[in-house]
Amino acid sequence: MILPIYIYGQPVLRKVAEDVTPEYPELKTLIANMFETLDASNGVGLAAPQIGLAIRVVVIDLDVLSEEFPEYKGFRKAFINAHILEYDDESEKASSEEGCLSIPGISEKVTRPTRIHVKYLDEEMQEHDEWVEGYQARVMQHEFDHLEGTMFIDRLSPLRKNMIAGKLKNILKGKFRCSYRTKIRH
Repeated sequence: MILPIYIYGQPVLRKVAEDVTPEYPELKTLIANMFETLDASNGVGLAAPQIGLAIRVVVIDLDVLSEEFPEYKGFRKAFINAHILEYDDESEKASSEEGCLSIPGISEKVTRPTRIHVKYLDEEMQEHDEWVEGYQARVMQHEFDHLEGTMFIDRLSPLRKNMIAGKLKNILKGKFRCSYRTKIRH
């Protein structure tokens, strides 16, 4: 089932998400619905707060980039109770354009570490503790930020934030266009 994506201004996007237990009702169905929603909105990642749930569940599909990046062929994963344990301060930082399904029409350069240490459960509730780098690390940081109530615009310089303030105000007023179902704050 395709779910509506919560848009900037929805309080759930600013909440710190809670871990889920293996008994969480219909977790596999929720993950399937999140992937279906992600596919319908042409994104590469979706966090549960973006569909109105303050829980630590993220889905990422990098397979859509596999023509350009063959190493991501078949990369379509769910991350449950995901946490970034540390950022590799020795690795270089990289700036790249980021957008967000919850902030339609805005994309900005965001500087992030290129290597991170993460811990999460997969769909089978198996624990993973690994270092991730490159574009995968960027997408995971963006999505895992949602679990902390943080959005990519929070990582911009005051000058850049000021320059997009008008666009953000328009989003709050419901003045935006996108091709997927949304839920705005009234």
